[in-house]
Amino acid sequence: MIETLADKLREIGVENAMVMDGYDDCVIGVLERYGMEPIVLYDKEKVIQRIMDLSPGGTYEEAVEYYSYNQLGGWHGEKTPGFLVRLNGPLRFPVVN
Repeated sequence: MIETLADKLREIGVENAMVMDGYDDCVIGVLERYGMEPIVLYDKEKVIQRIMDLSPGGTYEEAVEYYSYNQLGGWHGEKTPGFLVRLNGPLRFPVVN
């Protein structure tokens, strides 16, 4: 039996989460926030790549514009999904003595 995103969310106790149809493989986890319902967290670059896959011949810039307006720019209440922007390279913190 194939486990769906909805199954995985129910398994960890996240009910009625808002998800984007067709982007299940772009989900990287669930974001917990104090005093708020958890939200589904998507990988921004994977979402943009999916947009490009769905629009052959489209440019990266067009995909970013579509993402910015339709996904990042869409507010649907407290359960609106979030998007992770990955930081490049290792993080280096100063040593405090």
